[in-house]
Amino acid sequence: MASSTGAGPSTSRASSRRISRAPTMMDSILDDPGDRVPSSLAPVVPILRVANEVQEENPRVAYLCRFHAFEKAHKMDPTSSGRGVRQFKTILLHRLEREEEETHPQLARNDPREIQKFYQNFYEKNIKEGQYTKKPEEMAKIYQIATVLYDVLKTVVPTGKVEEETEIYAKEVEKRRKQYEHYNILPFYTLGVQSPIMKLPEIKAAIRALRTVDNLPMPRIRSTPSAPDDNSIMLEDRDQSFTDILDWLSSIFGFQKGNVANQREHLVMLLANMDVRDKNLEEYAQALQLSEHTVTDLKNKIFENYLSWCNYLHCKHNIKIPQGADRQQLELLYIGLYLLIWGEASNVRFMPECICYIFHNMAHELQGILYSNVHPVSGGPYQIASRGEESFLKDVITPIYNVMRREARRNKGGKASHSKWRNYDDLNEYFWSDKCFRLGWPMELKAGFFMHTDMNPVTSGSKEGPNPVIPGKRSSKTNFVEVRTFWHLFRSFDRMWIFFILAFQAMVIIAWSPSGSLAALFDEDVFRSVLTIFITSAFLNLLQATLDIILSWYAWKSLRLTQILRYILKFVLAAAWAVVLPIGYSSSVQNPTGLVKFFSSWIGGWRTQSFYSYCVVIYLIPNLLAALLFLLPPLRKAMERSNWSIVILLMWWAQPKLYVGRGMHEDIISLLKYTLFWITLLISKLAFSYYVEILPLVGPTKAIMAVPVGRYKWHEFFPNVKHNYGVVIAIWAPIVLVYFMDTQIWYSIFSTIFGGINGAFSHLGEIRTLGMLRARFESVPSAFSTRLVPGPKEKSKRKHKEKNHSDENTERKNIAKFSQVWNEFIHSMRSEDLISHWERNLLLVPNSSSEISVVQWPPFLLASKIPIALDMAKDFKENEDAGLFKKIKNDDYMHSAVIECYESLRDILYGLLEDQNDKMIITHICRQVDDSIQRSRFLSEFRMSGLPLLSFQLEKFLILLLGDEEHEKDPSINEEYEKDSSIINALQDIMEIILRDVMYNGIEILETTHLHHLRNQNEYREQRFEKLHFQLTQKKAWREKVTRLHLLLTVKESAINVPMNLEARRRITFFTNSLFMIMPPAPKVRNMFSFSVLTPYYKEDVLYSDEELNKENEDGISILFYLKKIFPDEWTNFEQRLKDPKLGYANKDRMELVRQWVSCRGQTLTRTVRGMMYYRQALELQGFLESAGDTAIFDGFRTIDINEPEHKAWVDISRARADLKFTYVVSCQLYGAQKVSKDTRDRSCYTNILNLMLTYPSLRVAYIDEREDTVGGKAEKAYYSVLVKGGDKLDEEVYRIKLPGPPTEIGEGKPENQNHAIIFTRGEAVQTIDMNQDNYLEEAFKMRNVLEEFRKRRHGHRQPTILGLREHIFTGSVSSLAWFMSNQETSFVTIGQRILANPLRVRFHYGHPDIFDRLFHITRGGISKASKIINLSEDIFSGFNSILRGGYITHHEYIQVGKGRDVGMNQISLFEAKVANGNGEQTLSRDVYRLGRRFDFYRMLSFYFTTVGFYFSSMVTVLTVYVFLYGRVYMVMSGLERSILEDPSIHQSKALEEALATPAVFQLGLLLVLPMVMEIGLERGFRTALADFVIMQLQLASVFFTFQLGTKAHFFGRTILHGGSKYRATGRGFVVFHAKFGDNYRLYSRSHFVKGLELLMLLLVYQIYGESYRSSNIYLFVTFSMWFLVASWLFAPSVFNPSGFEWQKTVDDWTDWKRWMGNRGGIGIQQDKSWESWWDIEQEHLKSTNIRGRVLEIILAFRFFIYQYGIVYQLDIAHRSKSLLVYGLSWIVMATALLVLKMVSMGRRRFGTDFQLMFRILKGLLFLGFISVMTVLFVVCGLTVSDLFAAVLAFLPTGWAILLIAQACRPMIKGVGFWESIKELGRAYEYVMGLIIFLPIVILSWFPFVSEFQTRLLFNQAFSRGLQISMILAGRKDRDSSN
Repeated sequence: MASSTGAGPSTSRASSRRISRAPTMMDSILDDPGDRVPSSLAPVVPILRVANEVQEENPRVAYLCRFHAFEKAHKMDPTSSGRGVRQFKTILLHRLEREEEETHPQLARNDPREIQKFYQNFYEKNIKEGQYTKKPEEMAKIYQIATVLYDVLKTVVPTGKVEEETEIYAKEVEKRRKQYEHYNILPFYTLGVQSPIMKLPEIKAAIRALRTVDNLPMPRIRSTPSAPDDNSIMLEDRDQSFTDILDWLSSIFGFQKGNVANQREHLVMLLANMDVRDKNLEEYAQALQLSEHTVTDLKNKIFENYLSWCNYLHCKHNIKIPQGADRQQLELLYIGLYLLIWGEASNVRFMPECICYIFHNMAHELQGILYSNVHPVSGGPYQIASRGEESFLKDVITPIYNVMRREARRNKGGKASHSKWRNYDDLNEYFWSDKCFRLGWPMELKAGFFMHTDMNPVTSGSKEGPNPVIPGKRSSKTNFVEVRTFWHLFRSFDRMWIFFILAFQAMVIIAWSPSGSLAALFDEDVFRSVLTIFITSAFLNLLQATLDIILSWYAWKSLRLTQILRYILKFVLAAAWAVVLPIGYSSSVQNPTGLVKFFSSWIGGWRTQSFYSYCVVIYLIPNLLAALLFLLPPLRKAMERSNWSIVILLMWWAQPKLYVGRGMHEDIISLLKYTLFWITLLISKLAFSYYVEILPLVGPTKAIMAVPVGRYKWHEFFPNVKHNYGVVIAIWAPIVLVYFMDTQIWYSIFSTIFGGINGAFSHLGEIRTLGMLRARFESVPSAFSTRLVPGPKEKSKRKHKEKNHSDENTERKNIAKFSQVWNEFIHSMRSEDLISHWERNLLLVPNSSSEISVVQWPPFLLASKIPIALDMAKDFKENEDAGLFKKIKNDDYMHSAVIECYESLRDILYGLLEDQNDKMIITHICRQVDDSIQRSRFLSEFRMSGLPLLSFQLEKFLILLLGDEEHEKDPSINEEYEKDSSIINALQDIMEIILRDVMYNGIEILETTHLHHLRNQNEYREQRFEKLHFQLTQKKAWREKVTRLHLLLTVKESAINVPMNLEARRRITFFTNSLFMIMPPAPKVRNMFSFSVLTPYYKEDVLYSDEELNKENEDGISILFYLKKIFPDEWTNFEQRLKDPKLGYANKDRMELVRQWVSCRGQTLTRTVRGMMYYRQALELQGFLESAGDTAIFDGFRTIDINEPEHKAWVDISRARADLKFTYVVSCQLYGAQKVSKDTRDRSCYTNILNLMLTYPSLRVAYIDEREDTVGGKAEKAYYSVLVKGGDKLDEEVYRIKLPGPPTEIGEGKPENQNHAIIFTRGEAVQTIDMNQDNYLEEAFKMRNVLEEFRKRRHGHRQPTILGLREHIFTGSVSSLAWFMSNQETSFVTIGQRILANPLRVRFHYGHPDIFDRLFHITRGGISKASKIINLSEDIFSGFNSILRGGYITHHEYIQVGKGRDVGMNQISLFEAKVANGNGEQTLSRDVYRLGRRFDFYRMLSFYFTTVGFYFSSMVTVLTVYVFLYGRVYMVMSGLERSILEDPSIHQSKALEEALATPAVFQLGLLLVLPMVMEIGLERGFRTALADFVIMQLQLASVFFTFQLGTKAHFFGRTILHGGSKYRATGRGFVVFHAKFGDNYRLYSRSHFVKGLELLMLLLVYQIYGESYRSSNIYLFVTFSMWFLVASWLFAPSVFNPSGFEWQKTVDDWTDWKRWMGNRGGIGIQQDKSWESWWDIEQEHLKSTNIRGRVLEIILAFRFFIYQYGIVYQLDIAHRSKSLLVYGLSWIVMATALLVLKMVSMGRRRFGTDFQLMFRILKGLLFLGFISVMTVLFVVCGLTVSDLFAAVLAFLPTGWAILLIAQACRPMIKGVGFWESIKELGRAYEYVMGLIIFLPIVILSWFPFVSEFQTRLLFNQAFSRGLQISMILAGRKDRDSSN
């Protein structure tokens, strides 16, 4: 049902609405709202609702209803075994006992007669009289009540005693009840008052086409025999009647009623929207016939994927239309069948080819039924029998769902390897092979598809047990295996890595040549050496072929023989080339040595100079062919998409046959654009790498290699190695890493340049200030008409500045339309409190009036124009009119203002005067003004000196007129009379000034008029100008005119800065600027694309509660107080709005309005829904402007009188069109659970969502309902997708569709939430909106234009499948961190995505608010992918999927949607961790592999560097620092650095110094901020951009971004190595609280603190033991960035933590952290309560990792042993010994220390309590032993104090390495009983790390100014907007102002 207004026994709307919620409401059943009906007793809810409805009118009937409900509940569950049933029955029974005594019959003597009488009265009153007067939604409730009453009546009245009249009424109710069912948008079967939407001709035509069922064979109804032991089913001979095609299909295949009703509306709206486009409405309304091409076009869109699937599998499709058949009917049958399958497929919707398989077989079955074909299994004709309602669900969907559910359980909550279970893609790709036909139809449940998971067949009735792991055969992956390894990066992007490796090799060879210049390439020897790159290429290809075999091993069972053969042949050929090319090269070398000589001996007499060249030519042939095809993309696309056997055979080697990823090549223009981009970039990158990175390093390297190996400081295991290879590796390793990483920096530079140019050509930022707006506002109406007003096609080609002089009425009408849209925009900003009443009035454009001869500009443009003109006139000394008029006309706005002021005053006075004589005076004055201007005598006939006095008096007069409304409330007659007298006196004064002070001959006019009056009147006693039309002052339009005139006269220069609010300025400038940007012309509303908006919601904030608003944090700050300070102007505007009596807020709850005000400044669902509902508001206005007459348009949208039939018709048609074009569905997954929850927050969420539905009638909420159904005496859970909408006070259920099981158990939560609700969306497009987004009314006006992009043809005849839109980040004003994040995100969603879409053509879907081609995506797997863990970043996978399946994605910046971002340090880090995790999983995915392999080379580069490559480059950046420092430590510790430095040649040339300085180029990573600066400069000016950049640096933005670099690197690397990805809830609140040190430590310990301390130790060791260029500035240059990185990683959380350096907070943090460290863990102990629990959770990734991950962890841990090995040989006690014994002794010391710690630990546990003395003796002995040993070491062995500090540096890393290795080997360590010791060792290290990090915080907290500086640093943005943050953080609130 639509929003109902029904009537029950009482005709009140409220009471009638309540019953409509019966099917969905489980609470508030009895008087006590806390009691709830159990879900297993849902059928009794309608009865209890009726009881509540009739309670007031007839308590006895209500009692009988409740008694019937009790009986029904008892029959349903006689043993009360269901959850909550017993309690419910008890409560109901107690009430019945009470009411039995309290209630008595009112209409009759007994209950049977009472209820019959009541039923008859109810029918006559509400049904008989109301069926032709009440709305359909009202009648639906009445019929529902009548139905329930009759059911109760039958149980109360004995059989045979029901009166005949009652029977007649009941039959009539039963007959018509179905005509008044609940509906969503279209009330199909209602009689009586018809809904406006059902009057639309397109709706009628679509319904008429669907209801053509007369020629279809009628199925026979199944009936069950009466004998209970007879299981046979008989087919009755009677036919079943059907209303439409979908009903008929439902009876044949057994679809659910809810699904049929949903898809009926879905199909009708699709057909109607497509059919009405570009048609003549008058002819269409007469024909009411669907066009043939409409149904065919819809069929082609829906079945495009199905037909492609059939062609791919070489099977004939089953969409067959015999000659002579009703083509339209058959096409509708096939479309309806597909939609019904899709609508009930639940999780199977993620498997589009599985749905194709189901449709393929059911369409074949449909053909058999229609044409009596032979059944392929039974051999007999198809039985046309009606099936049960859920038979399709049980027989088809549930078996497949059970397979998915069992596979999901193998996932073990994301801990199992991806290779051990089949995800959605694996199951779907099973249907990419003709093996799927082995399943048969009906599907054979013993087939391999169902058997692979479990040895037992999956039956439809099987129920899953609680076991998380299903035993049985391991499932075979399909086509691809997601293995956790970094090798995926090489496998997916092998061409890129091969290119960079070969280029590096070639550059090193050239640089190594004697000349070192590029010209050396032409030298024969150098060229021959360069040719060795092909040998390298051969080995890399061999590596690729090997990886293909190894990484796909678990999928080999699913591969075809041809695919396996291809893998093997690829490997064999690669191996052959890896042998042949080295042999061929060795043959070309004149004097071979070493390895080349070895190969040369193989070939003997083959030695010829040309053999290797021939090999290279043959080797390059495939690449040459690929290059040829690259230049001919249409040919390549056609070949890849071809299903011809010969083409498949030719393409078999280059591209394995796969259903997706074929023919993704762009058109030649796009290809040339991104090829040019990358060729230019690669030339720059390679030139930089050669001249800056490689060439400067070659000379020093040669010098170092020439130096003889010097003395070692440690025991060298390889003392005979020549050429200092260790030093060379240490020097070159960082450079190699920088070489592979710096392409990312070059991409940043080039994307900035190209993106900036692209944005400039798109007209971005042309209007960015109020000054620019004022300068160009004159052309805005023209641009508006061109862009947003539908018209002829040629009109859209006009330039903005052209004016249509030929048709003045059309132009005036367009200006009127502009004023309507502009004013609604301004009113929306006022309702959002961005502007005040005064600013609103200044910004409004008056409706275009024929009474005013000039364009009426908004007053803010005319500010001070009239006062200036008056001064000019007063001071004008000349006598010629031309001079004065020229001055005025020089300013167009001033000229308009003067004329408008004159004409408005004339109209106001003329309308106000009642006396004709008075009007005649005004007429004479105006005539003289006009004549004098025409005769150029104006200055001669009027005195300019009197104008200022006239202006002053006129202001007073206008104020009196406007003050009338306030005085109207005063009942005093005297005051009213006095006020009227004041107006009369003011008017008389004005006329006196005009006639005497301004006009020279004014008295003559007065006398002439007086004589004329005396001739017509015998008596004249009255004064002039005292008869006024005071009633006129009450008219809204007239008052607006007076207000505007007053503004024109009074507004001064201050209005130039209107609006003052920065957000309002941004919105106005962006909207006006967008009107000059390139966009498709707007179609009419009826011709536009229909669309839906879908928002997934889980448990986030809907509306802040009173408690949340006023709850104070530890500093005494509440959210409300905080927001008042951040948005002071908006709060002032809000209070002004509440006080305005015209807006009617006096009777509303102030606190409720405050809650809404605050919630609309947070990231809440309320804000999102408000924003999205602007679409409907915009469509209603646009529909009105198209359908309404000229008079209504000129009068204004807000002046419509709904009571006038013509106006009502316009409003009805515009609302109907809006309903047809726009649907908004919020998928509130837990809404059903929140209804019945006892949790306060859940109940609050439910109430707030319900209120949103009641506020916005067109809002729909979809949720997953969980019920307990009793089957065979046992309670079983059932799950439903339910759609509800708002009624009067409660929600109303629209559709309910049963699901095969819990949908969210299979995949990731958000995409599953979207998937279950997408069936309730409508239209040809769907916009995905997250619940932290916002929208703006002015942007909603452009939605028609954006949707036209789907129809806009591009190069290559492709239409977009996803439209990308830009976002505005609205959270940037909260803090400096929020500002950084806002700028970063804005850069990505604007310049970043702009360059991705054009020219690079690799834009995907990055979340919201993109618009999807709905029909394209619902037939290809939906708008996201949902496999657990691997699709963690579900949004981008929908972009991958769209591109792989032939889609096309664009980006558009003339429209924007608001978006909130995380605003606190911890929130941002969690978000970055989530995204990094997602990118790690993407790296392993088949989508990235297929895109990387099937894109052409340059598009693949774009794809890599804008997705996973960015994160890999971030990780390599961090890795470069590690490699650089470990290389330096190796050189220092080994002594090689000293040896080389002591060499004279090295010392003089400073070769080592140069070599060490070169890797510092990685610091150019700062250039990654360039896009951000470019975008700010483009849109706000480059001066602003530079200022913002400087301010960001002063606010330590570099520290923030460096810290986030560590987050990206850590989580990306860990995900690929070990997994552990998960959704991380970041929270979207206002961060005004201080995060405890313990919270920060838990969050950043492993990702930042451990790594920061490791780098700190490396830097210390390098500083202490290194002796290189200590006096050189280069040392600081090299290491500065590393020290900066260490400081950022260790202290950024404290720097960006509010009150992070406040002394009391620091003390509290230390106490809390120490308590946390000391607490013991255990089962149920949360990680924030105990260090042990947290430590255990931190190792979760190691518990689930594979053996490869464990081994790699152990190998990486070995790096920490270098400290001990290097430092012990540097100790004084070692006496410069290089014996290995020194290192061995150090391990004895280490073991002794660990043993002592173990003894203390064991002693504490065993003796600490019972044998305290023993424990003290033990500690004393250990202490004495320690003192004795140290004394001996100092005295005898020569130990020094410096050795002690060095030992700390040596042994601490060793202990950490032992700890890491023990964690990786946890099961073994536990087995030998050492785990507790390891845990204590870990605790000791955590204490040490915590102290190191906490100590600087303590020191800084001693100084109060540090805390003040930090506050300024964090909240500087808020300061600039009036935020007194120092008061906030100190908690000094101004209580008076807040109250």
